Amino acid sequence: MAPVPSASHPLAAGALPLPEIYTRVSHHVPAMEWPALARDVAAIQDLKRARRAVVLAHNYQAPEIFHTVADIVGDSLALAREAARTDAQVIVLAGVHFMAETAKLLSPDKTVLIPDLRAGCSLAESITAADVRALRARHPGVPVVTYVNTSAAVKAESDLCCTSGNARAVVASLKAPRVLLIPDQSLARNVQAEIPEVEILTWAGHCEVHARFTPQDVREVREAYPGVTVLAHPECPPEVVAEADFAGSTAMMQDFVETRRPARVALITECAMADNLAQRNPDIAFVRPCNLCPHMKRITLPAIRRALETMTHEVSVPRDLAGPARRAVARMLAVTP
Repeated sequence: MAPVPSASHPLAAGALPLPEIYTRVSHHVPAMEWPALARDVAAIQDLKRARRAVVLAHNYQAPEIFHTVADIVGDSLALAREAARTDAQVIVLAGVHFMAETAKLLSPDKTVLIPDLRAGCSLAESITAADVRALRARHPGVPVVTYVNTSAAVKAESDLCCTSGNARAVVASLKAPRVLLIPDQSLARNVQAEIPEVEILTWAGHCEVHARFTPQDVREVREAYPGVTVLAHPECPPEVVAEADFAGSTAMMQDFVETRRPARVALITECAMADNLAQRNPDIAFVRPCNLCPHMKRITLPAIRRALETMTHEVSVPRDLAGPARRAVARMLAVTP
């Protein structure tokens, strides 16, 4: 267990513990709720030092994680790549299971923990390695591009991977007349609209968060907030993306907001993305047509603390899968480093 705070510990001093950290979440966490959260935050900071650990937080994590205990934040692939560059011995992945697997692929000598084994992903679970083999048999010679939002077993059956931000570039790099882009059907259809000269074959997978958005949602936002800038994730159905002003990955959304600085913006994606950007950009008004990811929200401060106290749950990738899965990711990075 973590040590009890001493008299000199931040939790023992004054009415508002960890005041500098609290300023990072003050727009999201009421002051009366902060002392309870701060106990976990302080314990996690102590445990990270003791374990030589870093916490990686995806853009969809709640602000009380994203802005207080995370050492590296971003989209799933950025997290894995940055973690591989650290000298940490332990990686705690505040995200979902496929992200922890990808981190392990790129950091095979580090211990990778996921705080809750139930943090899965509807999209990753929509396809199996056997499904990919069946697709290859049905479409011989057609290259297989697999979204990073998949298991290591599925990646291992693929030619190369892609992200929502580089899918178009990866598909175009193959210079093939037909490409399998799996498993997210909406991402594949959105890329197809950008590259009509390539026939893109799809799989009927989807993200349960993004699939719930509709064109009517976007139209209602525009009606209620005239002049609002609408940004959509490419996992949204093409009909939703067509209603938006811009479509891109979470990293691309962040860049759009922080460089173009629209007065008012609506993010058609998971709720926490807007919460985290709003904390860092208080001068921008965020409209929140919100859909929550139940899997991301399984990760909590107490769960992160428990993971570091007990060193659970460790994520591993079998050796026979790790090599080909890592190769698929490396091929992607060779296209868009």
